[in-house]
This record gives sequence, C-alpha cells and structure tokens, in this order.
Amino acid sequence: MSANAARLGLIFMSTTVIFWGVMPIALKLSAEFIDPVTLTWFRFGVAFVATLLQQCLLGGLQQFAQLRRRDWLKLALAALLLIGNYVSFVFALKYLAPGTVQLNFQTSSFFLALGGVLFFGERFSRTQLLCFSALAGGMLLFFNPFLSGASGAGKVLVGVAIVQLSVISWVSYALLQKSLGRRLSPANVLLFIYGFSLPVLLPFSDISPFYTMNIEQWWIAIFCAVSTLVAYGCFGQAMKYWPAAQVGALMALTPVLSFAATDLVGQLGWWRGSFSATPLNLLSQAGIVLIVLSVMLVQLLPHWQQRQRHCPQN
Repeated sequence: MSANAARLGLIFMSTTVIFWGVMPIALKLSAEFIDPVTLTWFRFGVAFVATLLQQCLLGGLQQFAQLRRRDWLKLALAALLLIGNYVSFVFALKYLAPGTVQLNFQTSSFFLALGGVLFFGERFSRTQLLCFSALAGGMLLFFNPFLSGASGAGKVLVGVAIVQLSVISWVSYALLQKSLGRRLSPANVLLFIYGFSLPVLLPFSDISPFYTMNIEQWWIAIFCAVSTLVAYGCFGQAMKYWPAAQVGALMALTPVLSFAATDLVGQLGWWRGSFSATPLNLLSQAGIVLIVLSVMLVQLLPHWQQRQRHCPQN
C-alpha cells in the first residue's frame, strides 16, 4: 500500500467513524416521530438523488454497461443486506443506548476479518485469534451487571440479538461491495443500492409523519440522511484504499465516540428524557477498554509483524 493510499484511507475512514459515532444519537431521536423503515426510505432517497447527480456530472454511469449478470445479482443482494442493516440498527436503539449499540457492533471486526480471509485471501494469525478471545471477554465484562441478574436483562438480550443481526447484514454487504470494486466505483455501488431500495421499502413506509414534523424533527431526519451519504460514501472509498482488516481496526473507535457524544448531550441538557446514562461499573469500564484494544490489535498487529519481517536487519 502506497503512502498516498494510506493517507487517503485514513482521511476517508476517520470521516466515517465520526459520522457513525454520532449517528446513533440522531437515529434514537428520530424514533420518537418516525418508524425505522420510513426513515431508511427517506435516507436512501436523499442519498440516491445526491449520488445520481454526482455520477452524472462525473460521467461515472458508464461503468454499469460492463456488468455481468452475476454482478447485478451481487448488487441486488448487497442492497437487501444494507436495508436489513439500517432497519435493524434503528430497532436496536429502542432497547439499548447509542454507545452500547456501537460497542456491540464491534463484533463486525471479527466477521469482516474472517470474510477477508475466506474471500480475499487475507491472513488470519494466532495473534488475531487471541485478540478475538479478548473481544469476547470484554463483551462479558461490559454486560456483567445484566449477566448477574440485574433488572432489564431481557430487554438488553433482545437488543444485543438485533445488533448482531445488523452486524451480519452489514459485514455481508461490505464484503460484496469489496468484491465489486474492480468493476464499479464505491459511489456506483451505493447508487444502485439506494435506487434499488426505494421501491422495495416504499410499500412498507408511512409517509404521513413528513406532513406533521416540526423544524427540529426535520433537521434530525436530514442529518440522518446526510450522514448516510457521507459515512457510506467515505466507507466505500476507505475499503478501496485500505485492507478490510485495517478498516476494522479504526472502526474500534466508533463506540468510544458514541459514549462521549451521548455523555456530552446529557451534560449540555439537550433532549432531556431521551437519553439516560448507561450503568457502568468498574468491570463494565474495563470491558470497554478491552474491547477497543482487542479490536485495534487484532487488525494492526499482523501488519506490524509483517513490516518487521521485511525490515532489513542491522
């Protein structure tokens, strides 16, 4: 990987992490006035119009002419998977706090790295296996209050299950997008997904809230839509410049940003009653640290070890 590719990958992935870190706050607020399916339809609609205009101006639509039948099937499957990810993620926010949802989503690094091994020939070392064991241990530490029979354990379990469904959908989409990288730009992959999803979601959407939303609610919905466009556009570019493992490493910072942003919203007194502090004892806090470190190390250590092997010895 060249220095320029590394720099571009860092810029795109950092932007993605920032938007993904604060997006759950807006999504949780949106649940008070619009259902997840309708919100997803709106987000995809805004992103489709913006991406279509961009690709028309850049002349990028010609890439679709070279696609084979197999590629079209991959695109359709990727669209269905991303729909599942979007809708299930918003549903999970009914059961869990934004930071908790993002923390649970870190299992995506394991599945993303595993997919890189199975489909793209990327390496999977003993070090990575040890780090994934640490990831599992961190999850147990974080949820120790609920494992010991605390109130609300059933609700948390449902939320965790929904998040893992969202994880599997998202990782499958990401791997399909990477497999299409030689034929379609990331922007064109997303353009198809947005356009394909609009008629699929419309029969299940309720557009009546758009007639009664106030200005603040419109701003929340628009922010969700813009976040869709920016975050996934940058993510697609990052997957183009960085290996899947390295992308997963930086994703580990997303829950940290979510916890920090949620606490900041609470301290500033914004949207009182919409957010409550996540009960974190010492073991839960240790679990957060262990999860973040294990996700970062599982991706970065193999690359560091490979560099060390290729460095000339004095």
